[in-house]
Amino acid sequence: MTRLKYLGAYPAPLQEQVRELVAGNRLGDYLQRKYPDRHAVQSDKALYAYALELKQGHLKNAPAIDKVLYDSKLDVEHHALGLHTAISRVQGGRLRAKKEIRIASVFREAAPEFLRMIVVHELAHLRELDHNKAFYQLCEYMQPGYHQLEFDLRLFLTWRDLKTPDQG
Repeated sequence: MTRLKYLGAYPAPLQEQVRELVAGNRLGDYLQRKYPDRHAVQSDKALYAYALELKQGHLKNAPAIDKVLYDSKLDVEHHALGLHTAISRVQGGRLRAKKEIRIASVFREAAPEFLRMIVVHELAHLRELDHNKAFYQLCEYMQPGYHQLEFDLRLFLTWRDLKTPDQG
């Protein structure tokens, strides 16, 4: 039986459907049909501009973001698709927190919908620190269909692991 490490919290019948796609070697085809494109946001500078545009469109009053970048050290296997941090530094006599967002570099090659979902998720943490109801409502507001995209992203990660089994 195929272990679905990214889908462990989903109901057993849904996991079984995914196992059937995997067993029939159809998961990649499903994802390719549903998400045929790859985004063009390849540099850290472009990623910062992309995140800033989303923030300005939906979270104008949220704290500013100082840095957004792809991070090759984020461990997708341990559920670190993206990361938001506030790094405190002393400037003059004041303590200033710089907000940073890091996106796992594996998403340089992902569908534009997946990149947007991850950036939306990390931006939502500017307002809501915990993964609570308000957090997911904010994600859904910024990205309609957020929950389906999150599930499909987990399918993408599952497919990616099956494609390159030497990583596990």
